[in-house]
Amino acid sequence: MIVVTGATGNVGRPLTRALAEAGEQVTAVSRHAAAMPDGVRHVAADLAEPAGLTPALDGAKALFLLLSGDLHAPGARPADIIGLAKAGGVRRVVLLSSQGVATRPLGPSRVAMRALEDALRESGLDWAVLRPGGFASNALAWAESVRTQGVVAAPFGDVGVPVVDPADIAEVAAACLLNDRHTGGVYELTGPEVITPRQQAEAIAAALGSPVRFHELTRDEAKAAMTRFVPAELADDTLDIIAAPNPAELRISPDVERVLARAPRPFSGWVARNIAAFR
Repeated sequence: MIVVTGATGNVGRPLTRALAEAGEQVTAVSRHAAAMPDGVRHVAADLAEPAGLTPALDGAKALFLLLSGDLHAPGARPADIIGLAKAGGVRRVVLLSSQGVATRPLGPSRVAMRALEDALRESGLDWAVLRPGGFASNALAWAESVRTQGVVAAPFGDVGVPVVDPADIAEVAAACLLNDRHTGGVYELTGPEVITPRQQAEAIAAALGSPVRFHELTRDEAKAAMTRFVPAELADDTLDIIAAPNPAELRISPDVERVLARAPRPFSGWVARNIAAFR
């Protein structure tokens, strides 16, 4: 049995589906009840309180660990999840980390994630670490304004990074959960091209077949919007990257292709699959 945390999100949902389709027994973990593929067990748990995960881990052989904002919750002890997993008999953990652990190691959110990576390495479990850059699905933050106003509002409109399709992250995660050859692997996951917010708006417009106007936000405006969903320190770390990506953050990583034997999906492909959100 494989446990997938963050199972209702942009990575967890396709990962859960892929594992179920591969014939694996899957326990999906999220804060709230949600529809799941046939045969998938759901457990409601808040990862900011690791003890609540114990029922999900019982009898599991592997764990996909996605913490996101739970990593930064007041009093959070994410390393406790690794200890609980080991105590429950889990043998392998695949951790969704962040590219910034390597490219911006001194950012507050990156320090916390590096500590979690280190705890996993020292756990005695089999492990793999995924370090994605920016997600293509972050564009969903623009969906309402595109639907209602025909506008994409974002900072740093002409500064790009190689955003990665969450479906590619999910496929890499599935490979790492199911195949011993990825044990001890650290994979940096990016898309196939550097793309700016303005170019993303153009891709959405092309898929819609109607104009989409780009409106450039100030950094302060962007931070105010982001902190409705993520901690301020994570917003600042993210804005530092998208304002002035360094050469490592502009690099097109070969790791998606190394694991999946195909090129990563472009942003336009993500838009085509998700265009209903913008109509």
